[in-house]
Amino acid sequence: MPINKKILKLLTDNNIKNEIINHRKVYTAFDASQTLKVKPQEIAKSLIIKIKRDFYMVILGANKNIDFKKIAKKLKINEKDIKIPSEKILINKFKIKPGSAHVFANIYKIPIIIDKSFSELKTAIFSSGSFTESIKMKLKDYIKFQEPEIFIFGKVKKFKIQKTTRPPKLQRKGKPKKKMTKKVTKKKTKKTKNKIKK
Repeated sequence: MPINKKILKLLTDNNIKNEIINHRKVYTAFDASQTLKVKPQEIAKSLIIKIKRDFYMVILGANKNIDFKKIAKKLKINEKDIKIPSEKILINKFKIKPGSAHVFANIYKIPIIIDKSFSELKTAIFSSGSFTESIKMKLKDYIKFQEPEIFIFGKVKKFKIQKTTRPPKLQRKGKPKKKMTKKVTKKKTKKTKNKIKK
């Protein structure tokens, strides 16, 4: 799926210098960082959330998760009021498929929130709405024409390290152990003695 023409026009109209990066098909920001061999914190992870009746776009580095408590505290709302819209709602409201949302919230006509640590980067790679193309641009340019609200709400993602398990020891081929043979022979001798008594 190619980049939406509205995005390209938006960048041109606002004189935003950018670079279109082609890559294999990816569905998450973390996958994009692995494919492009870029640090996860330099890839924008975006999510559309719903607060009561209003929608917001949230952006932070792919190395972090959203701390909804911090968002609720900053916006002075109850954390329970923050919802992640269903696929059906996203399709009906924004005409987008799951995973294909881009980061240009003014096209969706919704406010945008950016994590402070991500906003301090010089450049970053953003989702274009395409699974095979991303957009690289300067953060100061992106912030200038998106006018987001910036505060701290990201928490470092913990990656689980899988423990390596040792392979089972191979049994040596050969004769059985002596102890085992002794037990077997004893049982056999007992049986033979009983037979003789009878």
